[in-house]
Amino acid sequence: MSFTDKIRNKVDELRGRGKQATGRAAGDRRTESEGRGERASADLRQAGEKAKDAFRH
Repeated sequence: MSFTDKIRNKVDELRGRGKQATGRAAGDRRTESEGRGERASADLRQAGEKAKDAFRH
């Protein structure tokens, strides 16, 4: 996993957390759901990159 991929995934995860918290605070289920989706997407990318790294070594 390259350093830029790690940063990009972390930024996406944090953006998703913020969106989810904002949606929850405002009672906006759509925004909360979008945030949850962004976090899940970032988590999947991180898992995929970790699997690639494991097979390289």
